[in-house]
Amino acid sequence: MENRIENMEKAAPVPLQQEQGAIRGSEPARAANLGRFREAALAAVFIAPALLLFGIFLFYPLVQSVYLSLHSTNPRGQVANFVGLTNFRNLFNSPGFPNSLIVTLKFILLTVPASLALALAFAAVCRSRIRGMRIFRFVFALPIAVSVSTGSIMWMILFHPTLGTLNYFLGKIGLAPVQWLTDPNMALLSISLMTVWMNIGFLFILLLGGMQGIPEEIYESAKIDGSGPLRTFWRLTLPLVSPTLFFASVTSVIGAFQAFGQINILTKGGPVNSTNVLVFKLYEDAFVNFRFGVGSAQALVLFAIVLLITVLQFVFAERKVHYQ
Repeated sequence: MENRIENMEKAAPVPLQQEQGAIRGSEPARAANLGRFREAALAAVFIAPALLLFGIFLFYPLVQSVYLSLHSTNPRGQVANFVGLTNFRNLFNSPGFPNSLIVTLKFILLTVPASLALALAFAAVCRSRIRGMRIFRFVFALPIAVSVSTGSIMWMILFHPTLGTLNYFLGKIGLAPVQWLTDPNMALLSISLMTVWMNIGFLFILLLGGMQGIPEEIYESAKIDGSGPLRTFWRLTLPLVSPTLFFASVTSVIGAFQAFGQINILTKGGPVNSTNVLVFKLYEDAFVNFRFGVGSAQALVLFAIVLLITVLQFVFAERKVHYQ
């Protein structure tokens, strides 16, 4: 009996020691959890202003657009009745919306490929370290410093039918003057010409930065192997700059869908709706005719179209992108 009691007394402190060890072992875990919580709290503090701005200028307008697209509005622009999907049905049944969609697609085809091709050519030329090349870099990048309104006024003077510089030079070479902004067959082309000039500055800087990131040793090796300038550009430069070119193409398409300022200043959608792109039609319906329900429906359809085209670009075009 005494031996049994002694054995129990000797065994009693063991659980206490294990408990103390468990407590000591949990202290680093608690400290690590506390550190992670502090990091998360600090990150939330820094992210909060950006989330607030996104909530005010992005998420709330998106929710409001969904709400207004399901309602009709009175001539004052106030919400009148819930109409469900009627605004969307009326939108697709109206003749103006398909025309605006076609005009927008034409505008994209006229501006995006030309802007990318010219910016890529200028960047390839200015990549060389020839003396005086900085002047050309400055000239090619200059349009990025010009606002849309200022650029539109400049090109309005150039496009003037009687006093414009373009028609002046056409007259010097014996050609008839062109009605750049009043001819339905020329208006969209004129707007596209001005837009290409506006886009070149940003795309040139972007692509030139991508080309300058290519190591010079690669070009030296290609030169030693006897590769010419065109072959080097096609086989070497273009694949290595393809990630930058892909990003430029995606942003250019999105920007073309959002074109508004130059059209509003130069043609206001005319003549005969030849430049009435989706964003300008949305502006007219919502902020001129105060049909906020129809305008919100157009905004959501435009968002869906841009999202679909962007996804298609990532699915099909990204396959040819060469990531280092």
